[in-house]
Amino acid sequence: VMVWLRRCTHYLFIVVVAVNSTLLTINAGDYIFYTDWAWTSYTVFSISQTLMLIVGACYYLTFTGVPGTATYYALIMTVYTWVAKGAWFSLGYPYDFIVTPVWLPSAMLLDLVYWATKKNKHSLILFGGVLVGMSLPLFNMVNLITVADPLETAFKYPRPTLPPYMTPIEPQVGKFYNSPVALGAGAGAVLGCTFAALGCKLNTWTYRWMAA
Repeated sequence: VMVWLRRCTHYLFIVVVAVNSTLLTINAGDYIFYTDWAWTSYTVFSISQTLMLIVGACYYLTFTGVPGTATYYALIMTVYTWVAKGAWFSLGYPYDFIVTPVWLPSAMLLDLVYWATKKNKHSLILFGGVLVGMSLPLFNMVNLITVADPLETAFKYPRPTLPPYMTPIEPQVGKFYNSPVALGAGAGAVLGCTFAALGCKLNTWTYRWMAA
């Protein structure tokens, strides 16, 4: 009975984390609408995707102990997002399918670290966290390279309203002017380790809760 309870809890966690990952990343391409805040939004969305990918992938990876499951988790996120955004696309929302598979190479790096360090959890947290945090903002630039021209898209699909905190006071062309990729990668490399540790800890907590 305990084995099945633990197993069902595991699958519940996977679904909950994957669904929430999808919800948090579902608008990750929306910076194309906020042309005055594009770089700011790009950086924030890159970091949010990094953290949601790594926490679920590390949980799944350490639960199964099988290198490759982090990539499988990223695939779950990708399919969930395809389904959700595909529904929006059918309603006329602009969407390119190229935007979501950018999670896969970062997850592959996580698997590679776990395999190369002989399933060392601490190496996974440190090296895996840094690699995913630094790589995803770079891969996410695919979004900007491949999607339609932001201004054209913004005028073709105008937003009726903007939330107050997103309303531009003045054009923020120079916001994060150095490099949004470098900024996202720097923050992601630090936060990635923290969330990788959280993903591993979730696994420990699950076992302890089920054993109580």
